[in-house]
Amino acid sequence: MCSYGIEMGKDYGFSFARLAVKLKKKYEAMIVSYGSVAPKRYMYSEVMKITSSHNNQLGKGGYGVVFKGKLHDGRLVAVKFLHDCKGNGDEFVNEVMSIGRTSHVNVVSLFGFCLEGSKRALIYEYMPNGSLDKYIYSGSPKEILGWERLYAIAIGIARGLEYLHYSCNTRIIHFDIKPQNILLDRDFSPKIADFGLAKLCHTKESKLSMTGARGTIGFIAPEVHSRTFGVVSTKSDVYSYGMMLLEMVGGRRNVRLIAAKSSEKYFPDWIHDHFAQDDGLEACEVTNEIEEIARKMILIGLWCIQVIPLHRPTITKVLEMFERSLDDLDMPPKQNFCELLESSAHNMNVQSGSSTRSEETSLANSKILQQL
Repeated sequence: MCSYGIEMGKDYGFSFARLAVKLKKKYEAMIVSYGSVAPKRYMYSEVMKITSSHNNQLGKGGYGVVFKGKLHDGRLVAVKFLHDCKGNGDEFVNEVMSIGRTSHVNVVSLFGFCLEGSKRALIYEYMPNGSLDKYIYSGSPKEILGWERLYAIAIGIARGLEYLHYSCNTRIIHFDIKPQNILLDRDFSPKIADFGLAKLCHTKESKLSMTGARGTIGFIAPEVHSRTFGVVSTKSDVYSYGMMLLEMVGGRRNVRLIAAKSSEKYFPDWIHDHFAQDDGLEACEVTNEIEEIARKMILIGLWCIQVIPLHRPTITKVLEMFERSLDDLDMPPKQNFCELLESSAHNMNVQSGSSTRSEETSLANSKILQQL
C-alpha cells in the first residue's frame, strides 16, 4: 500500500509539473502572438534594478504590490508584482494581452512585463497623482479637484472606454471600472488601469458569452451576476461607469454592505429622490455656479445604471449627452437599487448551493424585474 501511495505521488507530481509546463507554453505563445508590437520583456533581475530592490512602495492589494521605479532612460514607472498564487497566471496574461493592444491618452500605457518562472510583474507608466478614489472619498473632494476638473475627468474616462469598446482592433470590456482603477497623471488627466478582469471581443458584436461574475460589488452590472437581466456586453462597463459617476458627485461610496444597520440611504436612491430639490444638490456641495455640471453628471449617471442593459446608453451616447445642454436631457426612471444591491451581494458571496437555492435566486431576480 505504501509503495502504491509513493508511486501515485510520483504520478501526481509528474502531472502537476507537466501542467505547469503546459501553462507556461500557453502564456509564452499568447505573448509571442504580439509579434513586433509586443511590450518589452524584462528579466527579474532587471525589474529589481528598476525598483531599486523594492525601495519605494506605492500600494498593495489582493493582486500583489506596486513599487515606484525608473527605467534606464529616466522614465518613472509603476511596477506591479503579482502574488504567486492560483489564478494569477491567467490574470497576468489577460492583462498583458488586453492592455498591450491599446494606445490612448485615457488608457494607462504598459511599458513592459516580466515572466520568469513563478515571478510575474507588469511595468506601467507612472501616474504621480495616484488613483481617483483618494480624492472623491476624501473629506473635501471638490476643494481638492474642483467641479470643472471632476467634470473633465468624467469625460476623459468615457473617452477611454469608448476607445476600448469601439476603436481597438479587438474590442475590450474592462469589467472593473471603479475609482481605484482610474489613475491621474501630472495634469490630472484620467487613465483607465488594471485590466486583469478584462475580456476581449473577437467578433463585431459587443455581446459576450461568459460564466461566473467578475468585478467589484457595487459596480457590477446586474447582467454580469445574473443573466436574468440581459446579455453581458459593453453596456456592462457603462453601468460601472454610471455608478462611479454618482460617487464622483456625491463624494461617498455607493456600496453599503450592511444597509440594514445603517440609517444612511443608498446614494443612487437618495440622489434620484432629491434631484429636483435644492437640498439634494446642496448636500453634494453644489453652488449655483456649477449646478449645471453636477446636474448633468447625475442625470448621465442615472441613465447609465438602468437595470436593463437595453435601457442604458452606449458609452458613445454618453459622450454625446455630455455635449448636450441640460434642458435636452430627460430624467430616467427610478430603479430598485437597494434590492438589486442585496441580490448582487448574495450572488457574489454564495459560490455554490443546491438546485433549490438556485431556483429561489432566479425567482428573486424575476421579482425584482416585476417591480421595476
